[in-house]
Amino acid sequence: MRRFVLFAAVAALLTACGDEPEPAQYGANPDLPEAQRGLLPDMRIALPVAWEGNLPTVPDGYRIAPIATELAVPRQTLVLPNGDILIAEGSGGGAPALRPKDVIANYIKSQGKTDVGGGNRLTLLRDADGDGTYEMRGIFAEGLNAPYGLALVNGAIYVANQDSLVRFDYADGQTEASGPPTKVTDLPSAINHHWTKALTASPDGRFLYVGIGSNSNITERGMEAEIDRAVVWQIDAQTGAHKQYATGLRNPTALAIQPGTGQLWAVVNERDEIGPNLVPDYLTSVREGGFYGWPYSYWGDNVDPRAQPQDPEKVAAAIRPDYSLGSHVAALGLAFSTPEMGAQFADGVFIGEHGSWNRTPPAGYKVIFVPFRDGRPAGDPVDFATGFLTEDGKARGRPVGVTVDPRGALIIADDLSNTVWRVTPDRAASASASNEERPSGQPDGAQAQR
Repeated sequence: MRRFVLFAAVAALLTACGDEPEPAQYGANPDLPEAQRGLLPDMRIALPVAWEGNLPTVPDGYRIAPIATELAVPRQTLVLPNGDILIAEGSGGGAPALRPKDVIANYIKSQGKTDVGGGNRLTLLRDADGDGTYEMRGIFAEGLNAPYGLALVNGAIYVANQDSLVRFDYADGQTEASGPPTKVTDLPSAINHHWTKALTASPDGRFLYVGIGSNSNITERGMEAEIDRAVVWQIDAQTGAHKQYATGLRNPTALAIQPGTGQLWAVVNERDEIGPNLVPDYLTSVREGGFYGWPYSYWGDNVDPRAQPQDPEKVAAAIRPDYSLGSHVAALGLAFSTPEMGAQFADGVFIGEHGSWNRTPPAGYKVIFVPFRDGRPAGDPVDFATGFLTEDGKARGRPVGVTVDPRGALIIADDLSNTVWRVTPDRAASASASNEERPSGQPDGAQAQR
C-alpha cells in the first residue's frame, strides 16, 4: 500500500507541473489540440465526501429528491409500465495492470469510488399513490454478474450482465422474478478492461443492441484481445443470434433509440493519455456497418500513431461523431426527453457524466441536457443537475444512468453516494410560467427536496 501511495504522490507532482487545460469542447466541430504524451498522464480524482443534507442543483422550476439511498452501486435504471423503477446494482471488471502507470491509475481511480461492494442484483421501487415517495422497495432478482444495461420488450426484462445477456419473464406489477433468468447469449468478457454492457431494444422488440467496450486504452494488450470489442452488437431477442452492428466505438457506455425515427444513438468514452483536451467523449447516431475510428484514429481521420500496425483504409472510412461532450467527462447515461419534462427540455437528450479521473480541472460530475432540433443535436449543452462536485473539488456523487419517466421525471443513478435521485418539474410553477415568456439563457438554482 505504501508503494501505491508513493506512486500516486509522484503522479500528482508530475501532473501539477503541466499547463492549465483549455476549455472543454462542445458540438459538431470541436477544437482539437496537438496530442501531448509524457511519462504519465494527468491523474486527479475527486475524493468522496458526504452530501450532509445538501442536494444536487437543478434548474429553476424543478425539484430534486432522493428516492432510494444505501444502495449497492446503482448503475442504470428502467421505468416499468406501471411506474415501478428497476435499478441495476453491480460492479465488474478487474483487468490486470500491464504497466507501472496502470498500477498508479488503478489506485487513483479507486480513491474516487464507493467502498460499498456491487449488489449483483435488481432492486425494485414502487410509488403506489403517485406522491413521489417510493414507499415500497424490494429485490426483484439477485445472483447476477455485474448487471448494467436494462430493457423491457416482448413481456420480458432483459439484463446485460458483464458476461451475458439474460431475460426474466415479466407481468405488469410483478415485484420479484418468478425464477432464474434465461440466458439469451454470452457476451465478450475475457479480461473485461471495459466491463459495462449497455443495452437498448429496437422499437418493434425484434432486436437488442449491446455496447461492448474495448479491452485496453489503445491496444496495449494486442489486437487479439480486441476481437468483438469496441463494438455494438445487434442481437435477435428470441434466438440470441448476433452480429456486429457498428465498430470502432472505444467504449459505448449507453444506448438509446430516438423516438419517432428508430435511430440508434450512443454516448462513447474515448481514449486517454494524449492530453487533458484529447480525446472528446461524444454523443453520436450509430449507423449500421459504420466504423468510428478506434483504435486507428479519433474524431474522424485524426491518426493515433500508438495503434500499430496502422490501417489507412480504416482511417479514411472513419465516421466523425455527431456531437462532442468534452474530453474525459465519462458519459455513462443517455435518455431522450419527452414534452412532460417541460418546454425547455422537451426535445433533446439527458446525459449522465460520471466525471474525469485524469484532468485538471475535473470535467463531468453532472447531468447535462443536449438540445435537439429537427432530430439532430443543436446548440450548447445545458447543465441540468450539478452540485455533485463541491467548490473545493470533492465529489458528493457521480451520475451514471439517466432515465426519463413518461409521466414527467428524470431518474438519476448515483454510484458514489449509492443514491437514486428523481427530478420533476414544479407543476404549479410550470403552469404559471406557461402564461409568460420564459427568459433565455441557462437555468440554474438549487431546489427544495420534494
